[in-house]
Amino acid sequence: MTLDERVVVVDADNRPVDVVPRSVMRAKGLRHRVTGIFVVDRDGRLFVQRRTETKDVYPGMLDLCAGGVVVAGESYEECAVREAAEELGIVDTPMETAFDSYFCDPGEGGGQAVRNWCRVFICRHDGPFTLQPEEVAGGGFVGIAEILADDASRYTPDSLEALHRLLDGNHLGESHDHA
Repeated sequence: MTLDERVVVVDADNRPVDVVPRSVMRAKGLRHRVTGIFVVDRDGRLFVQRRTETKDVYPGMLDLCAGGVVVAGESYEECAVREAAEELGIVDTPMETAFDSYFCDPGEGGGQAVRNWCRVFICRHDGPFTLQPEEVAGGGFVGIAEILADDASRYTPDSLEALHRLLDGNHLGESHDHA
């Protein structure tokens, strides 16, 4: 996605209010739509990717989701299919819709402000993957208990928040102890 690609700006109720270049959305911290795709293998582990250092939001952090910004004229579902193919090389694999949620990170401490409505999907896939080098520096499957026991500051806060909601709603069909 380029900084000139057009994205839909939405209100607090996720209703479209404008279409602007991605660069404007980022510069002004405007509310927009994104997808988050949890890739789960047959053992219930999540594919965790390391974001490249050149990402405009949360560079170098561990991300529990593939996904990205929904562009103008695109549905959440179309974005999820596109992003899974672009980032991980996943094609022709069903996406299960889990939930929609609002995420806000004011970008304190000099970070990028993030305000988005995210549709969270679950994709069951064991690999192999073809990682997009511009966005994904590496990755591998990690057990949920290991993720929850790890230092939370290593993970993108939006994907970690989504994981807790995913587990609270038992969307993975298993019981996981998390506080």
